[in-house]
Formats: sequence, structure tokens, C-alpha cells
Amino acid sequence: MLKDPALEQRARQISAHLRCMVCQNQSIDDSNAELAKDLRVLVRQRISDGDTDDQVIDYVVSRYGEFVLLNPRLSIKTIILWAMPIGLLIVGIFALVIFVRSRPSRRPADALSADEKARIDELLGQ
Repeated sequence: MLKDPALEQRARQISAHLRCMVCQNQSIDDSNAELAKDLRVLVRQRISDGDTDDQVIDYVVSRYGEFVLLNPRLSIKTIILWAMPIGLLIVGIFALVIFVRSRPSRRPADALSADEKARIDELLGQ
């Protein structure tokens, strides 16, 4: 805990946005894991050293990667990640349309002529 209540509030706000790498579904503020405790200490140390909120978050992200953020930043990687299922669905629909259109149409077979019926009867021995 920091002695200055304003700095402690900043530390808690930052900690609420960082994911516990052990628990993965909790913020480091809510987790009791050792790594979460270490990260809370790191956040408070960086704030005490005069870093801004963004600098603290950037420092933690540089050490642990984007996964440490509970709400990932919008970047080209996240846009591709979220757009990929929609893109694959569109490609699949397009491929299905092409496949259906390229298949030969099935016409009903023409009825047998009298000569063809006679030939079949002859072959069957009727």
C-alpha cells in the first residue's frame, strides 16, 4: 500500500486492468497468486518512481506481452483476430455459390422411345 491515497488509487486502477498470468480470469488486484503480488508491487514501485499510468502499463506489457491486459488494445493483430471468422464465413459462402453454379444441371431423362422399349424387352427376354 502506498502512503499517498491518490497514488494508491492510481495503482488500484492500473491493477484492475492487468490480468493475473496464473489465474488468467482475474485482475492482479483480485488475485492472491505470488506473481500477482509481485506485479502489484511492480506497479506501485513504477508509480512511486513517477511513471504515468500509460508508462506503467507499457512497461508491464513490454515484460509480459499483450496477454497481461484484461482488455487488449485495438491493433492490427486484434482486428485480424476478430475479422478472421467473418472473412472465413464470406469465403465459404462464396465457394459454396461457385460450387453450386458450376455443377451441371440435372435434367429429367427423356422417355424411352418405342424402339428402345422393344430392345429392352428383347434383352430381358420378355
